[in-house]
Amino acid sequence: MTHYPSTGRQYLPAAGSLRIDNVRPYGEGEPVSVLVEDGTITQLGKVSAAADTVIDGGGNVLLPGLVDMHVHLREPGREDTETIESGSRAAAKGGFTAVYTMANTSPVTDQPIIAESVWAKSQALGLCDVHPVGSITKGLEGKTLTEFGMMARSDAKVRMFSDDGKCVQDPQLMRRALEYAKGLDVLLAQHAEDHRMTDGACAHEGATAAKLGLRGWPRVAEESIVIRDALLARDYGNRVHICHASTTGTVELLKWAKDQGIPLTAEVTPHHLMLTDDKLVTYDGVFRVNPPLREEHDTLALRQALLDGVIDCVSTDHAPHGAEDKCVEFENAKPGMLGLESSLAVVAKIFVESGLADWRFVARVMSEKPAEITRTPDHGRPIAVGEPANLTIVDPKHAWTSDSAKLESKSENNPYEGEEFSAHVTHTFLRGNLTYKLEK
Repeated sequence: MTHYPSTGRQYLPAAGSLRIDNVRPYGEGEPVSVLVEDGTITQLGKVSAAADTVIDGGGNVLLPGLVDMHVHLREPGREDTETIESGSRAAAKGGFTAVYTMANTSPVTDQPIIAESVWAKSQALGLCDVHPVGSITKGLEGKTLTEFGMMARSDAKVRMFSDDGKCVQDPQLMRRALEYAKGLDVLLAQHAEDHRMTDGACAHEGATAAKLGLRGWPRVAEESIVIRDALLARDYGNRVHICHASTTGTVELLKWAKDQGIPLTAEVTPHHLMLTDDKLVTYDGVFRVNPPLREEHDTLALRQALLDGVIDCVSTDHAPHGAEDKCVEFENAKPGMLGLESSLAVVAKIFVESGLADWRFVARVMSEKPAEITRTPDHGRPIAVGEPANLTIVDPKHAWTSDSAKLESKSENNPYEGEEFSAHVTHTFLRGNLTYKLEK
């Protein structure tokens, strides 16, 4: 596993020493203890050393802190729906120690001062490392590139750029962005959607949309951009990341690109892994999302692609919205769902509880791979002596029911309302500091 060097970011220091007893790293073997000093794991196994804080892990699963490379925390501009603080609390409750918040705020994160404000605020809170994502184009207008270099060299050390919510439609502009990004070794994350094919669309183009009288959103709108950007990445040599892959065809194109050695990575959301467009029959605006919920064969293809490594990681696309933007006619609802507080439970339910995968797999797709793709130092690291103590404890048999009224998020557009889960985060630690504890 590659250990990426420090970017020069200034983190708040860890406080004191911590001993975590009775935990099973990656859910394997007999329970052990973990000693943390100054934010670093110093002993692992049978540990009797005293510590300022001692926590009983209850024999539960110990994982590296989760990393989400795609969230929307709405600050600045829509603090009524989410803030860096509420989003950080939601992230910590979900087991996350680092998240990347997208640039489609108001104002857009297209200049260093905005990115630096987001980073500084998250560090002052000390709940989660919130990394700002810079926009690829100024104002998300798709016309002029932003100053990648200024943001990359700012105190926020921006390492990823995306116009998420909108696609960089112009292929020549995307080429220029790739050439600029290559010189700085920063990642471009693409919202793959040909807007000319989705104008007025609000649901997957298929039998359900036809029956409900909703304008359809074709798979090709996504797939045509995926293949275009794969070819641009091939010819101009910079890394491209595909946001929220959602179709069987996208899976096939990703496999082709990786077989060619093209530097293309991709993520899938928990809701595209679990939900289908059958949910739309109630016309509930909570289920409107971009890209839309697809059909069952798409969901199954996405699951297999994640197992096979064709899709690299899980990202929530956590997108808070107020009731005024969701409790409306389906076609008028703003697209987006909450995900930070439920994503681990969804992934565990689909893959671990079914026997398809183990907790090592969960660590890979929810911590190690997103940290690797974003080149985030000190996150997604092995649970081992000398490694940073960014950790989460998960009780795999803590039955709970998703309830919007109990969320840390300021919004309630929760697609899993009333859904029963088994896995639940009990503790989260950022550099050895406790950021979340499940109250029993």
